[in-house]
Formats: sequence, structure tokens, C-alpha cells
Amino acid sequence: MIQQTLVIIKPDGLIKSLTGNILSVLAETKLKIVAAKVLKVKRELAEKHYHGLKERKIKQHGEKVGTEIYENTLDYIMGKYHTDRVFALVYHGEDAINKIRDICGDTNPEKASPISLRGKYGRINSSTGVFENVVHTSDSPEAAEKEIKLWFTPDEITETIFPIKEIPCKACKRRILDWK
Repeated sequence: MIQQTLVIIKPDGLIKSLTGNILSVLAETKLKIVAAKVLKVKRELAEKHYHGLKERKIKQHGEKVGTEIYENTLDYIMGKYHTDRVFALVYHGEDAINKIRDICGDTNPEKASPISLRGKYGRINSSTGVFENVVHTSDSPEAAEKEIKLWFTPDEITETIFPIKEIPCKACKRRILDWK
């Protein structure tokens, strides 16, 4: 089945200059990159992306620790510990989600295969408890659709498999570069 999946090279991957290595390994999947951008992650985007993490961590660790892990994770993706940017991509092709997840490995770098991206380059930050696992990948078709729609607009994706609705907007503001 043709799928699309979100991949984010996280701040630790960028600060360690691993982008080329990661893209080379992901190229082995023979999937197409249909969207890519470097951006600074604002808190609102981080909260939407990690919306389920807080409740999950509170259930696992209790209110105080769960909230602390959640806040550290937001700080991590927003660049507090490394650099303030990420590289977000959309991969497109047959069985894209599983192909990307197999190469990236387990979310926990200590459980990831040593030949996976997270096994090779990830670590658990002992002071924050955050998995600095170099990349994010969507874990299901539903998550992929939600995440791609959160991180990209339809105009930023060269091929999309998700429905697009066009809404006229007279009050929309658009910034452009001034080419004087």
C-alpha cells in the first residue's frame, strides 16, 4: 500500500552533523522525498505533536515525574539542549511507515538495534531522562496523516495521498521575501 510518513531529524541529529548520514541510510528504502523543510519548533507545534505523551508519562511515572519528562521533551524538540531547529521530511511510497521505522529502530536508543539510526546515534540524556533519539518517525497510518498535516501545508508537499480542502481566505496574511 502506498503510504506517506513524517520523518524529523531532531536537534541532536542536526547539531552532530548527522543529516547526510541519516538521509543516506533512509535512501536505502527507495522511497521518494515529497516534502522537506528546516524550521524552528514553536511551543504550540511541540505541544500538538506530543499531545499524548504527557498523559502516558503521568500514568507511567506519576504526576510530577510525568510532567517533568513531558516538559523536557518539549524543550528538546524546541532546541533548548542542542540547536533550535529540526529538519522535517515526508517520505512517500510502498509500505513507507514500516520501511522507515525498521531503519530507524526502537524509540528507546538503548533498546534499538545497534545498526539502526537510533541505535548508532541515540542516547538517553541522564540529566533530563529524554530519549535523544536523533529522528522521529510516524508509527501508524493515522499518526502519519495527523503529523504530516500538522507539520506541512498541502502547498509544501509535491505529492499527497490525503484529502485537501480549499478554503478561500480574504484576511490571510502571507509573508514574502523582499527582493530589492
